[in-house]
Amino acid sequence: MKLTQQQLEQFEQDGYLFFPSLFSEQEMRVLRHEVPAIYREFRPEIIREKNGVTPRTSFAAHTYSDVFAKLARHPRMVEPVQQYFGEPVYMHQFKINGKQAFDGDVWQWHQDYGTWYNDDGMPEPRAMNVAIFLDEVNEFNGPLYFIPGSHREGVVAAGHDLKTTSYPLWTLDNDKVRALVAKGGMVAPKGPAGSMLMFHGCLVHGSPSNMSPWDRVIVYLSLCTVSNHIRRAKRPPWIAHRNFMPIMTLDDDCLLREEVSGLPWPGHEVDALAMQRGDGPVAWTAELAHKADQTEAAPV
Repeated sequence: MKLTQQQLEQFEQDGYLFFPSLFSEQEMRVLRHEVPAIYREFRPEIIREKNGVTPRTSFAAHTYSDVFAKLARHPRMVEPVQQYFGEPVYMHQFKINGKQAFDGDVWQWHQDYGTWYNDDGMPEPRAMNVAIFLDEVNEFNGPLYFIPGSHREGVVAAGHDLKTTSYPLWTLDNDKVRALVAKGGMVAPKGPAGSMLMFHGCLVHGSPSNMSPWDRVIVYLSLCTVSNHIRRAKRPPWIAHRNFMPIMTLDDDCLLREEVSGLPWPGHEVDALAMQRGDGPVAWTAELAHKADQTEAAPV
């Protein structure tokens, strides 16, 4: 999937693009069917709300779920980002944000690149989010709020909020948000399941709690250019991946096909290696790539 010149210009101006109903209802059924099984898992990758029960964020499902591994390599999600940056991208982070009916908590105002810079040592904001709605997103179930054009401010000063929710976040203070909204306004993209968003790493955004009786599940791919890989191993590898291998996209119909080779995720051993090693991030991917080259070169 390629962006038009008009879409590229709109992204530069607003910091985001919205594609309503980009994925079919049949594709959405495949993805939604997989979510309950992931939520039933009690793994360190799954962060729950303050009540200790309701899933808040499920990280790295693409490393153990074939269905979400397909989504993580889907050309409709990956190719526009590669086109925008003009180079290959790797998966910096994969998460399922399950803002559950009645219990889904707030996400404070923030920039994702603020966390990627402060916690992960990502050199530049050459990374962005691509998100797909697994449920209809409406005005009642906690839609994302964007401040259009706020990405042009660059990195905005933020404080580390460790108390508001169950997940720590670098957040903006109210005065700064007020000034940005006065300048750019606010939008809340809403649409049916299968709609897709892509937004700049510096775009200021957040979302309210979900008081409605409807779930609002959104899957996020945080894609970073390979040359801009993280330099710091502060967070667990299922939150900030150490595998910097470029994503190789699958066929466009991959979600509807039973047999797809190379699943769940090529090179996922890098994150396992990162748990055992204390050397730099570049070494993790380099070592795995070297082993792969040796395997390919070995006589049969």
